[in-house]
Amino acid sequence: MSGGDDAAAREAAALKALSRRIGRAHLRQRLGLEHEAELRQRRQGARSPHLENWRALPSLLHLLLTLTGLRERGRRNTLRIELLERDCALARLPAAFEGLRLLHLSDLHLDVGNGFVEALIERVRGVPHDLCVLTGDFRFRTYGPCEPAMQALAALRPHLGARTFAVLGNHDSIRMVPAMEALDIRVLMNESERIERGGEALYVAGIDDAHFFRAHGLHKAADNIPAEACTVLLSHTAEPYLQAAHCGFDLMLCGHTHGGQICLPGGIALITESTAPRALVRGAWRHGPMQGYTSVGCGSSLLDVRFNCRPEVTVHRLVRAGG
Repeated sequence: MSGGDDAAAREAAALKALSRRIGRAHLRQRLGLEHEAELRQRRQGARSPHLENWRALPSLLHLLLTLTGLRERGRRNTLRIELLERDCALARLPAAFEGLRLLHLSDLHLDVGNGFVEALIERVRGVPHDLCVLTGDFRFRTYGPCEPAMQALAALRPHLGARTFAVLGNHDSIRMVPAMEALDIRVLMNESERIERGGEALYVAGIDDAHFFRAHGLHKAADNIPAEACTVLLSHTAEPYLQAAHCGFDLMLCGHTHGGQICLPGGIALITESTAPRALVRGAWRHGPMQGYTSVGCGSSLLDVRFNCRPEVTVHRLVRAGG
């Protein structure tokens, strides 16, 4: 058997194991939609309804920014990753989890090149945290090989917490899951995990992409969580916030919008590629009893520039409301 045959056999075995875990229908749906999306993107190009699939657009923007002298400034901005730290007060947080620090990275787009991974590693290196959560979009393009992004993730992984959880985004392939879990990153595919500390429990749930693939299953992610438990939900996008709030989640962490990435002065986003309300495009928000936070992301998409919207990594410190 050739090396290529060996690799294909290993992937088939890994996907079979994943099918047993998440369900045959979920795996078939995701693989089928990925295949159709790639065929459609290659065939339609600039006629795609999603901006990130417009093949001609990056070249046009590159030319425009070069002519205006802004190209290199925009690239430099992508490497100026800031660290944000915030307290998040949760009414149902168990006492044993008071002060728990969640390092949140979103929209990493790791295979963009130009020194980005090195800058990200430098930013997160030594940042104290107890858990790390990654809310999707590991690949720069929405199609193509996954290996460059996975190699970059392998370089980043030693600088993340021992317990790291992730969900997939609309740029990601379900074929990434075995490679990510080989790096000891738990990918939550409409699933949840119980975290224990001092005899008490906190739950972390995660859903598959709700923006493009619409493969999210909130009810399935919540199935094994006690009704009274405090739960953090990971989602690539804030778009299913209404359903999430009524499922009883306490905190929803997400990304996807990049905060607009190319914004007017004051951080006013021109485009967000999201159906969520503008109030949910970036930063902290609330719907009913559920709190949320939409990261502006630490990477860039479509074009490797940022204006008036610095990339971020965020540490959420969980505290008890009224404590």
